[in-house]
Amino acid sequence: MDVFTQMTSHEQVVFCHDPDTDLRAIIAIHDTTLGPALGGCRMRMYRTVEEGLEDVLRLSRGMTYKCAAADVDFGGGKSVIIGDPQKKTPEMFRAFGQFVESLNGRFYTGTDMGTTPEDFVHALKETSCIVGVPKAYGGSGDSSIPTAKGVLYGLEATSEVLFGTKSVTGKTLSIQGLGKVGMKVAESLLQQGAHLLVQDINQTALDAILSKAKETEGTVRVVTEDELFEAEADFFVPCALGGILNDDTIPTLNVRAVVGSANNQLLESWHGDALREKGILYAPDYIVNAGGLIQVADELYGPNDERVLQKTRTIYDTLLNVYRHAEAENVSTHIAADLYCEKRIEQRRKRSSFFSHQKRPKWTIRN
Repeated sequence: MDVFTQMTSHEQVVFCHDPDTDLRAIIAIHDTTLGPALGGCRMRMYRTVEEGLEDVLRLSRGMTYKCAAADVDFGGGKSVIIGDPQKKTPEMFRAFGQFVESLNGRFYTGTDMGTTPEDFVHALKETSCIVGVPKAYGGSGDSSIPTAKGVLYGLEATSEVLFGTKSVTGKTLSIQGLGKVGMKVAESLLQQGAHLLVQDINQTALDAILSKAKETEGTVRVVTEDELFEAEADFFVPCALGGILNDDTIPTLNVRAVVGSANNQLLESWHGDALREKGILYAPDYIVNAGGLIQVADELYGPNDERVLQKTRTIYDTLLNVYRHAEAENVSTHIAADLYCEKRIEQRRKRSSFFSHQKRPKWTIRN
């Protein structure tokens, strides 16, 4: 498939090259109906430019749906830098910032896999279209806090549907991954008196959650990855890798629902149907994990933690709406979520077109 055919569903794709800093990057703008494109910048040693292009096109499309579901005034975009993250330099990110600035406010970006908030402090010297920088530079700080809150709201909504109560007290939850988000989710669940099965490759994280359990009415049992997928539980909470719901794992799952923060949990779209056929309620990941997106999108109004958490609470209602729509239309929840987002985008498209009018968002941009 040639490059132009791959780009068919995207508004704009920009190839960025600065020989002096060895910057090789791609910026993909998928849809700006809801506002300027927003998406992180990841840095990886892609085997080929084509592989990097495929990744950025896929990720930018996903951001369109994620922004629509979160009801933020942004469309979908993404960027990738092709190279070794161990060899990045401040000059490289300043050059990248210049390319972002050349898009005249059509694309906002920040940290993702292989990049850090500190990298974008350098890009911020060249453009104001940067989000997710440290608080000292006008950013909003740790985005794992609202992301974890969103997972908890997702669990409440799913518990309401399955058990008629928001409470997870006494419920068993299997958690994959105890990173920044997974650990916060696990700690909160323990405080609520839940029983946890946890799996992580980091022994320090496992020791920390076991110690935390001693202070609560909840319990923790450490299991292997195979045991995690086969264990009987009320909820499976993936907070690590994507693609973990697939042909190998779905047949072994013994849970009532899947609600987690990991991106792209379904290896393929049809795996959402496979979960439904097995009677497992799936909370679409881009709705559940939107707390971090909500925070960085809100940053351009000026950081405000309470405003972010108030917006994050809407994840509960959005997820309930998706569940109701899925039941009414007799479709899988991942399809219902996509339809929900597409409807929102189409409604906005009828009212205005950001791409045509080239309007700048009405934000108070931080200095």
